[in-house]
Amino acid sequence: MSLHGTYDDNNLFAKILRGEIPAVKVFEDDEVLAFMDIFPQARGHVLVVPKNVRARNFLELPASRVAPLMERVHRLAIATEKALKPDGITVTQFNGEDAGQTIFHLHFHIIPRYAGVRLAGHNHGKQANIAELQQIAAEIAAAL
Repeated sequence: MSLHGTYDDNNLFAKILRGEIPAVKVFEDDEVLAFMDIFPQARGHVLVVPKNVRARNFLELPASRVAPLMERVHRLAIATEKALKPDGITVTQFNGEDAGQTIFHLHFHIIPRYAGVRLAGHNHGKQANIAELQQIAAEIAAAL
């Protein structure tokens, strides 16, 4: 999909936000839902998705929603670092298929990085163990 287009109300994250597809939740409030990536690039990979917005990417997000979203991304990145003690953290977001976006609802990735551990590729297809994701989510949530 190109950088510009029509929002699809049936994208995976819209379905998760509506509760049609389960997710391992880390945090939720009126602005965002944060949950574990089921195909993590590294241990502790969290996705942060804005609620009540039909933005395919960051460029489509109303300016009034930027600060609340980024404040939560920031809080969740700090909690991830506190809980998991990684050697680094990548915070990233893709805009359009040519930039690497695969799900067309705005979302941020918080990816812990560990020295000497290679990052799995984006959209690599190896599903994580749900019980392990639940444990990691609980650790991060406790650090908020």
